Formats: sequence, structure tokens, C-alpha cells
Amino acid sequence: MSTRLPVKASIIAGFMMLSFSVYASNLEKRQSELKSIQAQINQQQSALKNTSKQREKLLALLRSDEEAIAAAAKKVNSTKTSLAQIDNTLAELKQRQEELESLKVSQQNTLSKQLSSAYLAGNHDYTKMMLNQQSPATIERMLAYYQYLNKARMKSINELKQTITELDEIKVTQTSKQKQLTTLMAEQQVQSKRLNQEQDQRQLTLNELQRTLNTKGAELEQLQIEEASLKRVVEQALKAMRDNPSMEGFDKQGGKLKWPTKGRVSASFGSPRSGQVVWKGTMLSAPEGQNIRAVSGGKVIYADWLKGFGMVMVIDHGKGYMSLYGHAQTLLKSPGEMVKTGEAIALVGRSGGQTEPGLYFEIRYKGQAVDPAKYCR
Repeated sequence: MSTRLPVKASIIAGFMMLSFSVYASNLEKRQSELKSIQAQINQQQSALKNTSKQREKLLALLRSDEEAIAAAAKKVNSTKTSLAQIDNTLAELKQRQEELESLKVSQQNTLSKQLSSAYLAGNHDYTKMMLNQQSPATIERMLAYYQYLNKARMKSINELKQTITELDEIKVTQTSKQKQLTTLMAEQQVQSKRLNQEQDQRQLTLNELQRTLNTKGAELEQLQIEEASLKRVVEQALKAMRDNPSMEGFDKQGGKLKWPTKGRVSASFGSPRSGQVVWKGTMLSAPEGQNIRAVSGGKVIYADWLKGFGMVMVIDHGKGYMSLYGHAQTLLKSPGEMVKTGEAIALVGRSGGQTEPGLYFEIRYKGQAVDPAKYCR
């Protein structure tokens, strides 16, 4: 019995040592796995942080690209307006030229007839009349007649001179306007080329940005950031609004306002956008470069680039009402300017990272978004 106990004890000790060794090995394995998982988590967190930073850099670059597009588009629009004005001026000058040419022929004919009548009448020599010893009454009548004829002829001559002078001035103006037209057309070609280049650069930036938003979670997060940005702008706009008796708001305009641009509704107020985020306004699909018009008179209180919404304009209409126009290609009005109902304030675009052209339109009352369809027919 005494010899078996040490053996049994040694077996038990050996088993315990083996168990401890296995346990230690498993522990090391789990610890190693834990470290590996932690390293992966840290790597993912670092990647997310880097992705977020990259996204912010790309958004800043997108803003720069879209501001460059806005500047180029504004110049193109201004040149287009100037070209239209010159075309109208040239058309008016041509019409006036035709009228004056016709008047010139008529005046020349009238003057020719007057000169012929005076020549055929004869007895136009005052000295002969005096030497012929005609009666004073006859001489007086003849003098009055000749004076009348002379005045008529002088009037016709002066009118003809004025017509010829105006015709010459019109020809000079036409030449000058034609030169302006040629210069503006050349400028427009350069501006259009630059606009296309800026749009190509924007597309490259947008492609990179979309790669960082390749998951629904990232897209939703970005929408929430954009919504927060818009909320801050609305709060700023509310502070900028002033009570102006001349601005009556929309209380009497329900269903009477015109939509700010012609287009198709691609997203209506209150419809789902992503996750819990819904549309606070209306998206209208419309051709790029088409005019965006103020739905009512008011004062511009915001006009700048905004994350997610691109080139944005906010107009104060009084009585707590404001309208917001987003994704514009360019803005034609600046903060502080008064605008009239139907006045062009911006151009339809794709700013804010949009792939298709359109207009994002909101109406707010005391800061709260309301359905634009209640006010626009």
C-alpha cells in the first residue's frame, strides 16, 4: 500500500500538469485571438476615421468644384443675356433703318416735286416783279407765296438731312453692336468650354465621394449630417428675418403660387428618403440651366453652398414664411437683394453631389417645413 500511494499521487500530479498545460495553451490562444480581434477593431476604427476624413476632404473639393461651376455658369448666363439684348437692339435698328430708308425716299420725292413746281411756276425773280411795276397788293401776295414755298422747301431739306444723319448713326451703331456680338460669341465659346471642364472635374470628385458612401449606413449618416446642416441654415435664416409690412407672406396665396421651375416631381414632401429620413421639400426634375424663379416677392437672406444641397438660396417672404431653393447650378441674386414674384433667381443644376439635374424646393413657416403643394398650383 505504501508503494502505490506515491505512484497514484504522481499520476494525479502529472494529469494536473497536463490539464494546466492545455488550459494555458487555450488561454494563450484565446488571448491571441482577442488581440487579433482588437487589432482588427482598431484597424476598422482607423479606417472609418480615415474614410470620414477622406469624405470631408472630398466634400470640400466638391464644394470648390461646384463653386467654380457656378462662377462659370453665371458668366455664360450673363453673356447669353447680353447676346439676346444685342440681337434685340440689332433687330430694332434694322426696323428703324427700313423705316428711315422709306422716309428718305418719300422726303426726296416731296422735295423734288416742290423744286419742280417752283421752277415751272416761273416769275420767281423778285427784281423782275419790281421792274414790271405790278401793283403793291400783287407783289405782297407773290412775296408771301414765295416765302411759304421757301419755308416748305427748307423744312423738307432739314427733315431729309435729319433722316440721313440718323441713318448714318444707325449704321455706325449697327457696326459697333455687330463687333460686340462677335466678341461675346467668342467669349461664350471660351466660357462654355471652361464650364464643361469644371463639370468633368466635379464628376471625378463625385465618383471618389460615392466610393466612400458605398453602404446604406454611410449614406444614412451623410443624410443626417446634411439635414443638420440645413437645420442650422434655417435657424440662421430665422434670425435674419425681419418684420416687413410690405411682405405679406403666403396667408392669402394658398394654391395660387406658381412652381419655381417647370419640371416633373421626382420626390414629394414627406415621402421616405432613407431610413427614418423623409423629404422636407419637393424634388423637381428639370433641364440643367433652366431658370428658377421666385415664387413670391421677398428678400434674399441666404445664398451660398451648403453640404448635401449645393448652391442654395433662401428668401424671406414675411409673416414667418420663407422659401428655399437647392441644387442650383448658379445663384443670380445675393443676400440683401429684394426680388419680385417670377424673377429669375438661379439656374437649375446638379450641385450638392446630385447625378441628375433638378431643383430641391422647400417652403417653411416659422422654421417648420410645410408641403409646397399646398401653396403652388
